[in-house]
Amino acid sequence: MKNLRIGDMLVEEGYITEDQLKQALDAQKQDRSKKIGEHLVDLGFVSEAQIASVLSQKLGYPLISLETTEINVDAVAEIPEELARKYNMIAIKMSEDGTDLTVATSDPLNYYGIEDIHMVTNKHLTINIALKQDIINAIDYNYSEINSRNAAEDINNNADMYELQDEDLFDADEDDTPVVKLINSLLIRGYRDKVSDIHIEPFKDETTVRMRIDGVLVDTMRLKASIHPPLVVRIKIMAGMDISDRRLPQDGHIVTTVNNQEINLRVSTIPTIHGEKVVLRYLNTNAEIDHSDTFGMTEVNYEKMKHMMEMPNGIIYVTGPTGSGKTTTLYMIIKSLAKKQVNITTIEDPVEEQLDRVNQVQVNVQAGMTFEQGLRAILRQDPDIIMVGETRDNETANISVRSAITGHLVVSTLHTNDSLSTIVRLEDMGVEPYMVASSLVGVVAQRLVRKVCPYCGKLVKPTVQDEAMLTKKIDLVPKAVGCGMCNYTGYMGRVAIHEIVTIDRHLKRMISNRAPLDDIKAYAKKTQGYETLFEATQDLVAEGTTTIDELRRISFYEE
Repeated sequence: MKNLRIGDMLVEEGYITEDQLKQALDAQKQDRSKKIGEHLVDLGFVSEAQIASVLSQKLGYPLISLETTEINVDAVAEIPEELARKYNMIAIKMSEDGTDLTVATSDPLNYYGIEDIHMVTNKHLTINIALKQDIINAIDYNYSEINSRNAAEDINNNADMYELQDEDLFDADEDDTPVVKLINSLLIRGYRDKVSDIHIEPFKDETTVRMRIDGVLVDTMRLKASIHPPLVVRIKIMAGMDISDRRLPQDGHIVTTVNNQEINLRVSTIPTIHGEKVVLRYLNTNAEIDHSDTFGMTEVNYEKMKHMMEMPNGIIYVTGPTGSGKTTTLYMIIKSLAKKQVNITTIEDPVEEQLDRVNQVQVNVQAGMTFEQGLRAILRQDPDIIMVGETRDNETANISVRSAITGHLVVSTLHTNDSLSTIVRLEDMGVEPYMVASSLVGVVAQRLVRKVCPYCGKLVKPTVQDEAMLTKKIDLVPKAVGCGMCNYTGYMGRVAIHEIVTIDRHLKRMISNRAPLDDIKAYAKKTQGYETLFEATQDLVAEGTTTIDELRRISFYEE
């Protein structure tokens, strides 16, 4: 077995020729840092998947997909992280008696590495084959959880030893104190788990840490209450906040690099009866977006969005509650508009992502730079397109409207339940109906819907209550079950839904004449194919993407 060579196997199976093997061997003489299989892949003679398939056939080891394999974290912990990365090998399962460890490797011919892992773990190894990048991803994901768990155990077990003074945390290096280790492990774990927020909550006897995954808070760890003060102090130092003031809410911003990963967070603290609660929101994310080439929208909605973006002036509003993905959509719109020869300036609080070819202004209330003052200054900068991070008050709304009427394209967010409620919201802010009609180009209402887990979800017949809620017949609907792959939530990932209305001439007249919203909706349905958030979510239920429970949670039923 040890005389087997991957090049000979590939030639024997007809994947490559002898001449191609010779070229790869010549390339290896020039660069011995790579193995022959990697050179064959780099030369384009064979794919990594084909190599894995041949190795599986010849060696008799199962070829598995780590994306669909439930990995036991306790098994992962049996192999030290440095060895897992060195040999690109990860443990995925351990026998009940603890004597057998199932591992996945991309290089089953690395007998030295397999023997080294065997000696370190003192367990019999059952070998599976997986793709190299899948193993790297699995190592990143699982060891981040192990590191945060170990840091929590360490700090809990030795809580009495950590009587840290505030000044001890100012110049702390990355691995200098247990508190710093814990925070770093939480930040990197949150990023790799595609978390949107981390909540650090003090209670009488303990501090709990919860992470928001796919819109739902998941318990992560419990810490001794004595750990909470130094934990908060360290976070406040990183965020540039006042550590001496524990009685008032504060906001801060962290940009840091942990394990070569840049992390950008907004930090908020608020005093509670047991100490300061901290919420860290990730401003950069590695979460995948469905239909990213169309702003996460369906083709029909994307065409409406493109039409609005082609307008030379007017306002486009993206609406929805906190956490509905408004800012992500706003940034995708601005990135697309920035490809044109135009001057784009933004006013944001905070600037969540630095964009090319875009002038971004940060709100600083303490220095006197508010949304209103920033917007007034931007208008003197010869802008073509203005992005207002959020329309919060009547002054900002009125300035935005006047900017749109005087020849600028304005893009902003607003907190409303649906797209048409934007008209009422602007009027409540003191904008006259004729000004709303003159300035508004269109409105996009957005929500994020959780997708049923592809590994444990199943199709069932709708209940009587389900059928009463639905407006069309659906024979089978998805049901969330829960498994290790989805943290036992029954859901994995989210998809955006949109409700879009474009303001044409007839709608402008209806708005100016204060027409009822029901009449405006009826016209939009008849002429634009307007689809409500409820109808968009119901379509996802019919497609098998999400559940009736999500339909109830995300949208509402109108009689």
